[in-house]
Amino acid sequence: MKKAFPVLLLFALLLAAPLFAADPPPQDIEARIEALLGNMSLEEKLGQMTQYSEGQSPIETEVMTGSEKDRQLHKNKTSRERFIALARRGMLGSLLNCIGAAKVNELQKVAVKESKLGIPIIFGYDVIHGYRTIFPIPLGQAASWNPGLVEKGAQVAAREAASEGIHWTFSPMVDIARDPRWGRIAEGSGEDPFLTSVMARAQVRGYQGSDLSSPSSVAACAKHYVGYGAAIAGRDYNTTEIPERSLREIYLPSFKAAVLEGVATFMSAFNDLNGVPTSGNRYTLTTILRDEWKFKGFVVSDWESILQLIPHGFAANRAQAGMEGVLAGVDMDMADGIYQECLPALVNEGKVPMAVIDESVRRILRIKFQKGLFENPYTDITLAPKVLLAESHKTDALAMARETIVLLKNEGKTLPLKTTLSSVAVVGPLANDGRNLMGSWYAQGRDGDNVPILFELRKKLSPSCKLTYSQGCPIEGPAKAGEIEAAVKAAKAADVVVAVLGERGDMCGEAASRSSIDLPGRQQELLEALHATEKPVVLVLLNGRPLTIQWAADHIPSIVEAWFPGTMGARAIADVIFGDYNPGGKLPVTFPRNVGQIPIYYSAKNTGRPASASDKFTSKYLDVPVTPLYPFGHGLSYTTFEYSGLELSSASIKRGEDLQVSVTVKNTGAREGDEVVQLYIRDHVASATRPLKELKAFSRIHLVPGEARKVSFTLTPDSFAFYNREMVRTVEAGAFSVFAGGSSQGGLEAKLEIE
Repeated sequence: MKKAFPVLLLFALLLAAPLFAADPPPQDIEARIEALLGNMSLEEKLGQMTQYSEGQSPIETEVMTGSEKDRQLHKNKTSRERFIALARRGMLGSLLNCIGAAKVNELQKVAVKESKLGIPIIFGYDVIHGYRTIFPIPLGQAASWNPGLVEKGAQVAAREAASEGIHWTFSPMVDIARDPRWGRIAEGSGEDPFLTSVMARAQVRGYQGSDLSSPSSVAACAKHYVGYGAAIAGRDYNTTEIPERSLREIYLPSFKAAVLEGVATFMSAFNDLNGVPTSGNRYTLTTILRDEWKFKGFVVSDWESILQLIPHGFAANRAQAGMEGVLAGVDMDMADGIYQECLPALVNEGKVPMAVIDESVRRILRIKFQKGLFENPYTDITLAPKVLLAESHKTDALAMARETIVLLKNEGKTLPLKTTLSSVAVVGPLANDGRNLMGSWYAQGRDGDNVPILFELRKKLSPSCKLTYSQGCPIEGPAKAGEIEAAVKAAKAADVVVAVLGERGDMCGEAASRSSIDLPGRQQELLEALHATEKPVVLVLLNGRPLTIQWAADHIPSIVEAWFPGTMGARAIADVIFGDYNPGGKLPVTFPRNVGQIPIYYSAKNTGRPASASDKFTSKYLDVPVTPLYPFGHGLSYTTFEYSGLELSSASIKRGEDLQVSVTVKNTGAREGDEVVQLYIRDHVASATRPLKELKAFSRIHLVPGEARKVSFTLTPDSFAFYNREMVRTVEAGAFSVFAGGSSQGGLEAKLEIE
């Protein structure tokens, strides 16, 4: 027996070899895809093109025309039993929301070991800004202007999600959003296509890594393709009307950036775009995405967005909806089962060519091969406890939360507070709240993982300091009798007041549009009452969108924009308030004065009658300035920075040449700190009107007091290109300005001529 053991071990290893084999070369992948396709029935192909969600009860197609006994047996099955039956028949291509290595492995084993062809399932989940360790919401991450940090956050999220059997996340959301009433503005990087493109690429790199087949990587998904963020009136799922030039210059670049970074998948959106719903839009899904950009991954619909072609009025029934979706270029149908149910008849009738089906299956199988699922379909069940909420992950989350905080205002240097204060009143419905630090889409984040802001503030103060907490009012709805009065009493007895106000986490995200973006409930009344005590007030905002806080900007000395900062957010906020960390975040989106200014964004055009205080007949309002409350790129620090010496490599370049730009930035204050150096251009005269400013480069730098640094950028010909009158992307000769500064307003200016 002792002699036989090595032979048996070798035999076992040989049998298991495919699980540990190196990734096959691309040509081998293509050959294996074709071999699988040649052995697949139509039903198996459509199974690959169908995604269900845990808890759904999918219809097994074999019982649709079966006997009453078959239908009754099917009816009595649990959802899990139905998924197992589909997996066994090779008809479960993907599953959503199935979490946990053991649960995932159980289904995966059925698909791999018991189905005819052994094609693994790809398991997906919405990992938007962290899995168990929750990072700031994506809008907050963009406020860091630090793509390296954003990449690391996505890497942590991927590692944690993968440890529980997730192969695929529906992130990054790269929609451009210029209407803060739209709740999903929280999930993207704001209003600017350049900043969003940089963040898109960083997130794709973080999720997918250098090797998509790595057990710690997940496939990324660029969403929502396309124009979803331009919903009319900021109402989620609403129609979008986007001219071709705006589509190509504003809404498409971030998606193209994701393609250039190698994103594995795309998600088609819910919205109607210029009369054609995006989940049935062949122009965007095939002409642009496939033919122009050469995207090789696959497209999944958003939740039931194929079915929703019916209420759009684009399809009369489920069958037509399925036909429109697949012919447009949607490869995988999420949640509604239409492909599995309706496409067999459409293929048999010749309305949907088999070649279309085969191409979609090729794309899906290709990603499964690239993800390494054929070689390593199972998840190590011992991994998650070692990975979830690891100390190093919390360290990364703290670093990001600190860098995302934006100091909007700091009149009279109210901040940072001294730890030696004798008394502090902490007021507000979000001060003693852990859950809402996470915002929306917090995956597997848990309330108990988050320490409320109140507790972190207490840690900073000396034991002798009297700290008083009062809620003041709820986030929404009426205050209880005496609540605001109790908060005022606490404020009057304190040296300083920290008011933590804003939104609930679920007031942003999907289906969370707001017609008013003021502080909700009675929080404005509470804030005014606190101000009336004449005690210094520090306002800390937790929110998933810009809020209309004109009164606060006029009356409150210090305002800290903390977004929804995640698991380590409370500590980051306390570090900023007490000066252990010097804030350096900058706004990725404009703050309006009121909703009447919306949409408002920095890269507006000049109009034929630019706003002028001296002339009535110009483009402005009678009742409010045309300028924003806080502009894109704005953010203060506890130190000061001085810009000088803006230099161009040449005052005149030829089309097709690069331009080198440098500027010197000096820390002129008494503290070390971060500055985000921003570079903008303006094309003064062109064959199609151009924005007043366009962001083209940026760099976040750290300077100690007195330190000066020359920061250099390279502007390529593409930096100056635009879509001309004939809709051809080109660089035109003419006069340009190059701006460098700490926000989209002001800064140094240099003149450039392109010949």
